[in-house]
Amino acid sequence: MFHSIQFLDPDEVARLMQWSKTLPFENGKATNPDNVLKNNLQVRRDDAYQQVAQLLQQAMVRNEYFREYTFARSIAPPLMTKYEPGMQYGEHVDVPLVRSNPPLRSDLSMTIFISDPDSYDGGELIIRAADKEIKIKEAAGQAIIYPSTYYHRVAPVTRGTRVVAITFIESAIRDAAQREILVELQEFLHENAAKVGLEAQMRLEYVKSNLERMWLNK
Repeated sequence: MFHSIQFLDPDEVARLMQWSKTLPFENGKATNPDNVLKNNLQVRRDDAYQQVAQLLQQAMVRNEYFREYTFARSIAPPLMTKYEPGMQYGEHVDVPLVRSNPPLRSDLSMTIFISDPDSYDGGELIIRAADKEIKIKEAAGQAIIYPSTYYHRVAPVTRGTRVVAITFIESAIRDAAQREILVELQEFLHENAAKVGLEAQMRLEYVKSNLERMWLNK
């Protein structure tokens, strides 16, 4: 349901933090002026930003856990955002259709934490799951992947600057329950392949592969 992964190495985090200080940012409402809940800054998507987007996209391509958790068919262009003292993002559900080129259905949302959590106060990503709230404030370089259907918000920042990147993913396995079953099978194989033996491993791979074949959206 929620997956936290090590996504960026220290050198990449350092480069992104440097870019967050030198690239131009604009009011987060520039792309959604009617959104009264949104109070943040987002990087201006000009030619200078392409190096940031490229770094994040390359990290997605190489990250085995990202691929296994998402079954990504399409990924929205990642966007770097900043929250300074007094900024927040009220509770909301992400849009079902991201108007990228081409448009994509948002099955999963992803927040990539860039700034050191000790460098700012507040700014937790708060996800509402049934009657519970889950507060998330990860280390720099970590990413959290969660269903786009969940209510979530960003708590007010009271000190420092919260720097993150966000993106949205259209999964080839649209059904969340089916996706979680496949993730559980894959994690079991990662952790227990040597214990169960080659024959049992092959049988589990058979089950996983054929479930994927049944559930993949063409």
